[in-house]
Amino acid sequence: MTDYSYTLLIPLIPFVVFVITGLFGMKWKPIVSGVMGTAGLAISFVLSLLAGYQYFFASAVESYPTIIPFNWLWLSLTDTLQIQMGVLLDPISVMMLVVVTTISLMVHIYSLGYMKGEKGFERFYAFLSLFTFSMLGLVLSTNIFEMFVFYELVGACSYLLIGFYYEKPSAIAAMKKAFIVTRFADLGFLIGILILSFYTNTFDFEKLTQPGSDIYHNIAGLSFMGISALSWAMGLVFAGAAGKSAMFPFHIWLPDAMEGPTPVSALIHAATMVVAGVFTVARLFPVYYFHTPDVLIFIGYVGGFTSLFAAVIAITQYDIKRILAYSTLSQIGYMMVGLGVSGYGGEAGLGYMAGMFHLFTHAMFKALLFLTAGAIIHAVHSNYMQDMGGLRKYLPITHITFLAAALAISGIPPFAGFFSKDEILAAAYHSNKLLFYTEYITAGITSFYIFRLYFGVFWGKNRKYEHKPHEAPLNMTIPLIFLALASTFVGFIPFHNLISPDLKPFATESEPVLITASVLIGLLGIAGAWVLYKKENDMPEKIANWLGGLYTTTYHKFYIDEIYMFITKKILFNLVARPIAWFDRHIVDGTMMGIGAMTVAVSDKIKRFQSGEMQQYAFVYVAGAILFVLTFLYYFAG
Repeated sequence: MTDYSYTLLIPLIPFVVFVITGLFGMKWKPIVSGVMGTAGLAISFVLSLLAGYQYFFASAVESYPTIIPFNWLWLSLTDTLQIQMGVLLDPISVMMLVVVTTISLMVHIYSLGYMKGEKGFERFYAFLSLFTFSMLGLVLSTNIFEMFVFYELVGACSYLLIGFYYEKPSAIAAMKKAFIVTRFADLGFLIGILILSFYTNTFDFEKLTQPGSDIYHNIAGLSFMGISALSWAMGLVFAGAAGKSAMFPFHIWLPDAMEGPTPVSALIHAATMVVAGVFTVARLFPVYYFHTPDVLIFIGYVGGFTSLFAAVIAITQYDIKRILAYSTLSQIGYMMVGLGVSGYGGEAGLGYMAGMFHLFTHAMFKALLFLTAGAIIHAVHSNYMQDMGGLRKYLPITHITFLAAALAISGIPPFAGFFSKDEILAAAYHSNKLLFYTEYITAGITSFYIFRLYFGVFWGKNRKYEHKPHEAPLNMTIPLIFLALASTFVGFIPFHNLISPDLKPFATESEPVLITASVLIGLLGIAGAWVLYKKENDMPEKIANWLGGLYTTTYHKFYIDEIYMFITKKILFNLVARPIAWFDRHIVDGTMMGIGAMTVAVSDKIKRFQSGEMQQYAFVYVAGAILFVLTFLYYFAG
């Protein structure tokens, strides 16, 4: 059997780089930290490709095994309930190794140019290495508690990288918002883990996801408020996943997270961290499918609503990074729909495969979209579409690579997004017509807003720029070219032979009617963007005025942030926190201060007994003795 013990090095190398650059980065030139971080990721990337090749292609198999090449007992709670730290290899973890190291390596290379000269360059690369280690640890976890530990590490890294520009108030607000929102979600995740482990006596994924396992007999029949205890547990686990993947209603932190450097947006908030929630649902899919199908259906509906909701908002935004952020929300929703409508064995598992396939293709084209956005911002020194136009003449490489990514996310063949989105639509069509039509409409909106962005930036008005825009340096364009090629060709990977919920390859047949319909809706969206935005005209403004309040509401993101702020400030702060603070300040603190004041007053009265004068002590002693004798005589002699 193949020895996979080297896979431990894949997360370990970025961790070692983090420690070295974090401790000693200030002692050498900043570029040294960048080169060291990039070299370390390159080694992890090569090892991930080797692991992928050996696992999927080195030998013909009827089913892919679950392999644990490393497992270390960390903590023993009971004889049966133990926490271990280890490496688990199965189809989705091996796939995620390739995704995380590929995108992270491209971001490391790109950042050598994009972040050059930035204050804190070495700190940036230290945080990138720590994030990559955390994300790799998350996908390789052998048990759910180990995953939770890395969940928190990923959240900490997100906090640090969003707030990289810590002197900007907006960046500080964004990092706090991301931290607070995901902490609430992770609290649900932790409670779900505790419920699940209490009744099953295990944290291990192998035992939890084994079909037909009898570990759930202790929880069978238990319910709370009419919902089974296991459904509560798995629903709370999904809450943690929804927080990391920014699903509604936890979505509010992701658009604000664009305050971080653009390479961070590409790495954390487009291609890797935000899919951690999707990965979690996929990892526990057998539990959802066999034991809590109601929660799985709920996951599908949350994904469907989020995908449509975010896509509609993206139409009205002008900050190019925020458009891509809402696009990410929408595409993550697509993946959740794939999992929500999936069956288990054979072709019934099409939705699961399609969700994982879309995770893979989305990582390539969304990272490319963010990195090209960074090249655009680097050229024009603005995030806003109103300041752009006609850039195809100045940025030819960025133009072509952005177009490849736009076609991929629009689902136009032969680009990668076509294959994965079509499979999700096919799975939804055969399982849940409502979700199918939701995602079908979303597909058209997606192609519209992404080509609105494309035409607005690269065509539209031929602007005269104060400083002539120029193409990004080679260390920024090489990742763009690599990801453009990936966005074009990775769709041809036969994912149905690699990924399935029961770990067995299966055959799938194409459906010409659905394929034609999905391509047509994508082309329709592109055509609409062509008419409205390819050349500067007043039609978009007229449509916005005609829509009136609907457009304004969409532009303000349906006022969800304002609703949260109202609930937080007006209700929680004023009606809950303020009375509690008053009670604490006046009753609790007042009581303790009163006790203290009384003690001081009594002490002031009796301090004369401690004057140090011998005659006073003698007087008190004699007076006390006389009083004692008189009292004795009164009670016993009288």
